Amino acid sequence: MTKNRVTAEEALAFHLEPTPGKFEVTATVPMTTQRDLSLAYSPGVAVPCEAISQNPETAYDYTNKGNLVAVVSNGTAVLGLGNLGALASKPVMEGKAVLFKRFADVNSIDIELDTEDTDAFINAVKLMGPTFGGINLEDIKAPECFIIEQRLKDEMDIPVFHDDQHGTAVICAAGLINALHLSDKKIEDVRIVLNGAGAAGIACLELLKAMGARHQNCIMCDTKGVIYQGRAEGMNQWKSGHAVATEARTLEDAMKGADVFLGVSVKGAVTEAMIASMADDPVIFAMANPDPEITPEEAHAVRADAIVATGRSDYPNQVNNVLGFPYLFRGALDIHARAINDEMKIACAHALAALAREDVPDEVALAYGKNLSFGRDYIIPTPFDPRLIHRVPPAVAKAGMDTGAARRPIIDMEAYELSLKTRMDPTASILRGINARARANQARMIFAEGDDARVLRAAVMYQRSGLGKALVVGRKEDVKDKLEQAGMPDAVREIEIVNAANTTHLDTYKDFLYSRLNRGGFDAQDIHRLAARDRHVFSALMLAHGHGDGLVTGATRKSAHIMDRINHVFDADVKSGAAGITAILHKGRIVFIADTLVQEWPDEEDLANIAERAATVARNMGLEPRVAFVSFSTFGYPVSERATKMADAAKVLDARGVTFEYEGEMTVDVAMNTTVQASYPFSRLTGPANILVVPARHSASISVKLMQEMAGATVIGPILSGVDRSIQICSTGATANDILNMAVLAACKVG
Repeated sequence: MTKNRVTAEEALAFHLEPTPGKFEVTATVPMTTQRDLSLAYSPGVAVPCEAISQNPETAYDYTNKGNLVAVVSNGTAVLGLGNLGALASKPVMEGKAVLFKRFADVNSIDIELDTEDTDAFINAVKLMGPTFGGINLEDIKAPECFIIEQRLKDEMDIPVFHDDQHGTAVICAAGLINALHLSDKKIEDVRIVLNGAGAAGIACLELLKAMGARHQNCIMCDTKGVIYQGRAEGMNQWKSGHAVATEARTLEDAMKGADVFLGVSVKGAVTEAMIASMADDPVIFAMANPDPEITPEEAHAVRADAIVATGRSDYPNQVNNVLGFPYLFRGALDIHARAINDEMKIACAHALAALAREDVPDEVALAYGKNLSFGRDYIIPTPFDPRLIHRVPPAVAKAGMDTGAARRPIIDMEAYELSLKTRMDPTASILRGINARARANQARMIFAEGDDARVLRAAVMYQRSGLGKALVVGRKEDVKDKLEQAGMPDAVREIEIVNAANTTHLDTYKDFLYSRLNRGGFDAQDIHRLAARDRHVFSALMLAHGHGDGLVTGATRKSAHIMDRINHVFDADVKSGAAGITAILHKGRIVFIADTLVQEWPDEEDLANIAERAATVARNMGLEPRVAFVSFSTFGYPVSERATKMADAAKVLDARGVTFEYEGEMTVDVAMNTTVQASYPFSRLTGPANILVVPARHSASISVKLMQEMAGATVIGPILSGVDRSIQICSTGATANDILNMAVLAACKVG
């Protein structure tokens, strides 16, 4: 699998743009009128305050407490970097907060406490209890993390969960359930060796023992060897609880005949000889990050029968905490839980294991670029499986209800599961699938504007992300200077810089261009200037001759100018039926608006062509098209000559017998609002339209830019559809990330 390189400058730019940090707070209620303010604050706010005072449980009804988690750290064990302090831990805690939102729609606030005093830390978190529905502790060093978590669990009436401990334990348990299933072994019979007696290691062993593993069958090791009964050196109360009577003194001794190895220690801690000494069908979870105790290749070199998992995404069977903590909290919050107990963690593990044994949805296989099926290389679900959100939280919630942890049990579990299915943003999986397809295609992408820093950054990201080869059109010295100014001096050696001076194909390009344009008033000198000096024409010629697989341009010149230049080389005009389709992503919805690029004032035949082009783009992005021909008139009222062509466009599609839904003419609310749609039961649309075909290019442009500026929508496009080769034209205000998105679309040939 291609590794995704992340450099320091990219990471810093990601956290800096478009605004510093990774999330913001937005209001969920209107705050525009005086009445809104009176309800949100004084005097209206006094009413829920009094209600909560009389019945504290109603805080879950009238505030965001029931869907709000605090991610709390003091920065004493930040990732693998050690004690960086509270302030330096903030990027990690912000990251954890956005993972909560992305994977389980849990709102989260990061809180960094500037203290290493255990009592002060506990007191600070405890005092914040009324604000939150749950506490996620993060990156706190051992043994303080054990003390902090246990005391907070004892003293608070909301879930307290240290993810570094229990998140790893839950995913490890899920994987082990399936590994033992494949090995035809039972947890109560297997011999387990754990290396790494820190927070995660101790939690893993404790959870497995709660699931049936026998104490005497579990050997824990640390840097000084086996933790055995009677050992005095390097011991504490948490290690002592796992000491066993054994003659083994080293990890090598312990591994002999073992069925399971769990590693949360350091790279290289396990040798091939140790793996060779294990029992038949050994299970090896080498979870040290970023490098495992032993790689899958090394383990399989001596034991072809081994089942191997790591903490890395570039190997099969990734033990990834994001499979656990968002869904554990989702289920716990939804029952207003007092705690997350062992039964809830075990239910989470079993739900994850069961999911891995089921058929994998097509969109997951598409996102990973390969077919996945239950077996030795697939014992743990992938983090992007869309079923996680509606399969794991119900299992957690039920366990919480069965064990008395729920304040407010869920009565209708089927309705709860349905609400979870509709809760998540579908655009994330669509974009992820497109990125996976682009990575599989490994397209040679031509970036036409090598004199622009944004374009260069996008080209470098394209290459470093493993998406394919970046071909940058520009002068080498100019490109080098721009990359140095952007803080990426080494990148000049990674990308390929092409221009008229260093190509061997210029004469071929000029002959081709002359054959196309000589009847249009262009002489040989004009052709030379176009082919050799105009980067847009030169880039298009490269693409036309197969010297690249896709083209991205438009960051430095208006789209009309770009289209004029591209039409020198390709047929990308009204006559050819080309169209520009712009994707609008906003609040979990994706809508395509067309035509935003080519057709100035289309007639009904043109509109039908545009609809078909847009339907192709939608399907190539994984959506089933529903087209609305939009206007200010709905089904003939009010009567307007200008709206007639929108109705006629639907009749054209009738005659063509297309295979997607379409209807028109109609206003935008009729097209997209299910409540308004109910007034028109005869409409052929079975749900909200996801493609809006508008009467003219100017109205398309206005709609897109209004959504972008007023609503903060993400805009991708316009996507040029209907051209022989894959060309995407971004806007002059595009960021490096926008340009990269267009390159990904070009690589997928969505047009």
